[in-house]
Amino acid sequence: MNRILQIVALTAGLFAASAAHAQEQVSVEIGYLPILPDAQLFVSLENGAFEKAGIEPDLVEFQEGPAMVQALLAGQLDAAYFGIGPAMVASARGADIKVVASNIVEQISFVAVGDLASFAAGGVEKQTFSEFAAKYGRKARISTFPTGSVPDTVLKYWLTKQLGASIDDIEIIHQGAAQVQQALLTGAVDGAAILEPAVSLALSRDADAKVLASGSQMFPGQPGAVLAVRSSLIKDHPEVVEAMVAAQRDATEALRDKAPGAAEAVAKYVGGGRLPLEVVREALDRSRQSFVADPNKIVDGTIAMRDFQKAEGTLREDVDVEKLIDTSFYDRLPAKDGQGAPAKPDAAAQ
Repeated sequence: MNRILQIVALTAGLFAASAAHAQEQVSVEIGYLPILPDAQLFVSLENGAFEKAGIEPDLVEFQEGPAMVQALLAGQLDAAYFGIGPAMVASARGADIKVVASNIVEQISFVAVGDLASFAAGGVEKQTFSEFAAKYGRKARISTFPTGSVPDTVLKYWLTKQLGASIDDIEIIHQGAAQVQQALLTGAVDGAAILEPAVSLALSRDADAKVLASGSQMFPGQPGAVLAVRSSLIKDHPEVVEAMVAAQRDATEALRDKAPGAAEAVAKYVGGGRLPLEVVREALDRSRQSFVADPNKIVDGTIAMRDFQKAEGTLREDVDVEKLIDTSFYDRLPAKDGQGAPAKPDAAAQ
C-alpha cells in the first residue's frame, strides 16, 4: 500500500512540475526577415537560449520592413527584428515599441554588374552616374529595398551626402529582399544597394561583379537591423525582454568569434534555407566585425539617419530617438570583454 502511495505521490509531483514548467513558458510573437542582419535571432533560436529562458517563439516571416510596420500598427507582433528605418516609421505612426538591442551596423554595400561594373571599375565619383547615362543613353537601374528602408536610405545618403550627386542621376527600383537579389543576379539591373549574403552570392556567381562602396563608405556609423519589442511586453514580462537582450549579446559574440554551429544556424533561415553553407560562411566573414548588440552604439547614427529621412520626406513625423532606443536592459547585463565595435563617433555630424 505504501508503495502505491509513493508511486501516486511521485506521479502527482511530476505532473505538477510539468504543469508549472508549462505555465512558465511565455509565447512571444516574433516578426523577422530572412536576411543576414537578423542573424542573432537565428543563433538564439538554434542554440537553445530562448528555450532555456522559457520563451516560446511564434515566428512570423516577412519579406520587407514596411509589411512589419503595418503588422505592428495593427497590434500584431510582440517583438520585431528589422531595420532601424522601419522601426522609426512604426514608432512615429503610433506603434508603442522600444529598440532594446542592435543587430548590425554599416551592413549595406553597393554592388555593380554588367556595364556599370566595367564603367565604374576605377571608382565612383560625383559625375559617375550622370556620365554613365550620357554614354549609354539611359540611367543606371539600381535595385534596393522599399522607400524608407535602411538600404534605400543608405543609397540616397551615399549619392547625395558622400558623392554630392543627385538621386535623379539613377533610376531606383524598389523591391523586396528576394527580388533585389534576383534582379542583380540575372542582370535585370545595373547595381544594387544590398545586404549580405546577396553581396557574397553576387560575387561568387559573377566574376565581373564589383563592390563599388562598402557600408562605412556609404554611411559611416550607419545603424542597421535592430531588436524592437512592444512596451506591453516590457511591462508584462520584463524578464523575457531581459533574456532576449542577453541572448542577443551572446549570439553577437558567437557570430564575431565564429563559434561552432553559428553559421549553420544562420544558413537554416537566411534565404529560406536554400543558400549553400559556404556562401553563408563567406557572408558572415565579411560582416563579422559589423555585428554589434549594444544599442548605445547606434544612438548617434540613428539620429543622423532620422534627420536625413526627415529632410528627404520619407519620415514625416518627428521621432525622439533617445526615447525609442531603450538601453536599460543591455546596460544591466553583466559586463563582458570584447563585446561589439563602436559606431563611428562622428556619425551624427555626417
